[in-house]
Amino acid sequence: MDRSPDVHHDHPWSLTWLGTDRLLARRLARPVARFLSIEASSGILLLVATVVALVWANSPWKNSYASFLNAEVILDAGPVGFHLTVQEFVNDALMAFFFFVAGLEIKRELVKGELRDRRAAALPIIAALGGMVVPALIYYLFNAGTPTAHGWGIPMATDIAFAVGIVSLLGNRVPVALKLFLLTLAVADDLGAIGVIAVFYSQSVRFAWLGAAVALLVLVWFMRRRRIWYGPLYFAIAVVVWYCMLKSGVHATVAGVAMGFLTPTDPLRPDLDAEAIADRLENRAELSAEDVQHASFLIRESVPVGERLVDRLLPWTSYVIIPIFALCNAGILLTGEALRQAAGSSVTWGVAIGLVVGKTVGVCGAALLAIRLGIAVRPRGATNLHMLGIAMAAGIGFTVALFVTGLAFDEPTFTDQAKVGILLASAVAAVLSGLVLRLAAARSSAGELAIEAAENAEVFEERAPILD
Repeated sequence: MDRSPDVHHDHPWSLTWLGTDRLLARRLARPVARFLSIEASSGILLLVATVVALVWANSPWKNSYASFLNAEVILDAGPVGFHLTVQEFVNDALMAFFFFVAGLEIKRELVKGELRDRRAAALPIIAALGGMVVPALIYYLFNAGTPTAHGWGIPMATDIAFAVGIVSLLGNRVPVALKLFLLTLAVADDLGAIGVIAVFYSQSVRFAWLGAAVALLVLVWFMRRRRIWYGPLYFAIAVVVWYCMLKSGVHATVAGVAMGFLTPTDPLRPDLDAEAIADRLENRAELSAEDVQHASFLIRESVPVGERLVDRLLPWTSYVIIPIFALCNAGILLTGEALRQAAGSSVTWGVAIGLVVGKTVGVCGAALLAIRLGIAVRPRGATNLHMLGIAMAAGIGFTVALFVTGLAFDEPTFTDQAKVGILLASAVAAVLSGLVLRLAAARSSAGELAIEAAENAEVFEERAPILD
């Protein structure tokens, strides 16, 4: 008899330590596992990390926060070496993993997902373009002719974790097709952001190092063509590619994206059928450890490498790397003087209005125009009010906006002013998006009830003579 009242016998946990009645399993492990299964959990962790950073940076221990960010990470291995602060290591090294996973997901969408079908991809791509161009123009109008004009890329980004988190909290009140539109929009938006970072936010390029990185990427492509599949070798090459990119002046995270694009999206053994392999195991009277190990290997080979890597790395990027990034980048001083400077700053207002107004106008306007012109099809079950709410959710910039801020400005004052704008805009966009989507859901429900009542009235009128 299972002594754990909250675990069903057919639940995957029931046969593991998680399903036991041990105090640590009951009080910590199972609640954590349940939390991580919630679709919005990564956004919640991101919010918690942001709050911790803000509290720490404005607490009596704020000097320890600055010391933590500026502590050195040193690697010296003969001729190869680098000296980075903790913040630089997070932004240049750990975020390379984030962009690697982003590259994997973008390629999957381009090859097998919504972006493969031109007609299905038209709406999110057009909406993403509108959502990048309009915010950038708004920011530039606020900062044209000033040293801060280079920050026009900051309000172009959408934070997928926060945006999806807000939409997920509304549950089935948001049509499934609309959620898919938001995800595809975020993928297209990420692709645009990566291009902007690579082209406009790289430092003076050192072509010898860049040439070495490109040569190694060509080697990876050649190894793929020759069907050389040895994970540690690819990892070692990826580290060297990252180092070459870091030294070249092109932002190091581009190495992660490039490796993601080079990862196969097709199974290494397309002739294998995972279900058939599992069925053969079930039909055997006796199984040895070698049989299970061999079957496990074959099943793994029947799944594309890209999908396997996403499954393995996505929890690490969502639940570890992105919260750490927020912890290291969201901590800004919110003193009265700092807020007064931000309130009068063209950077703050350019970022804030670019995200809240620019994203809404750009995404919603471009999408509705594409639908009206017949270029794209409206997501099933979505009204104009739904489209407006989703466009507002795209105004939650946060992660990538903070990332671009670090690339755009060297002056700490401008950086802090941009971060104030990002935090303010993301909070406003989240609240407005949630309210508009709830209103859209309520109106849709009321409309469905009205239609049902009208249909029932018609049926009653048709049957009334019979009843008489």
